[in-house]
Amino acid sequence: MNVSLTVWLLTVAALCVLIAADFLIGRKPHDVSIREAGIWTGVWVALACLFGVGLLVWGGSGPAGEFFAGYLTEKSLSVDNLFVFVLIMSKFAVPSPYQQRVLMVGVLVALVLRTVFIAAGAAIISAFSWVFYLFGAFLIWTAWKLIQDARKEEHEEEYQENKLLRTVERRFGVADRYHGTRLWIERDGKRVMTPMLVVMLAIGSTDVLFALDSIPAIYGLTQDPYIVFTANAFALMGLRQLYFLIGGLLRRLVHLSYGLSVILGFIGVKLVLHALHESGAHVPEIGIPFSLGFIVLVLAVTTLTSLRASRNSS
Repeated sequence: MNVSLTVWLLTVAALCVLIAADFLIGRKPHDVSIREAGIWTGVWVALACLFGVGLLVWGGSGPAGEFFAGYLTEKSLSVDNLFVFVLIMSKFAVPSPYQQRVLMVGVLVALVLRTVFIAAGAAIISAFSWVFYLFGAFLIWTAWKLIQDARKEEHEEEYQENKLLRTVERRFGVADRYHGTRLWIERDGKRVMTPMLVVMLAIGSTDVLFALDSIPAIYGLTQDPYIVFTANAFALMGLRQLYFLIGGLLRRLVHLSYGLSVILGFIGVKLVLHALHESGAHVPEIGIPFSLGFIVLVLAVTTLTSLRASRNSS
């Protein structure tokens, strides 16, 4: 797509307005009800669908198909990331009224990180076509690792703080309790972090790892930076409300990691085939209509088998 600077600026401005509106709605700490979470989740999904329809009218079926394939893939990866968010919230015993503030910061950090990775990925792809081999190999390895993690049932384990987080805690100190949404307090004449800031740092640090998985995945579906950016943005927006809406269902999606591993492996193979095609090899390329249908089918089968397995085990 030939996207002008004006369209880019208008898109970013519109997304900033939506993020600001979401922040204002959740600025007051409170327990998020299922009804509130359901309404706002529906709003964000509807906005993403409207944007996809707009791409269909403006750019045709190709860009629209790439957007929806990328959006579904990134949304699915985001849902899997919610497992880690649940573990972090449990590890630090975050009071329920403050959880939405933590998630909001986590979404903002993820959006900033993915924007940086998207720009870097676009620059690397334009300069080195062989990078598709690396992206493809990385996604296939990630798919295998997801299967291994699912077999070990890592989602049931306790969240382990990384080395960077432990170093920051030792350097600045941590208060023994939450102080509302404050990030710093004075203790014995010294500024120390509150548990709220520690939780935000924990989620922010995991966002880096999430971005490393998601950006190669979507570049396997489209090389258009505009579609990559908007698909990621819409997938991340509404993640906070989705956390409260399906928080109880996350444990029932027992096969989600297997489904994601199939999708990432499929995109990895697609990237390798694309790289071979760019190198002059006579190999088939996988089109967007097939990719979109495959992703939808895998997600549908994964959801149905997960719910059936959860029902049979209860």
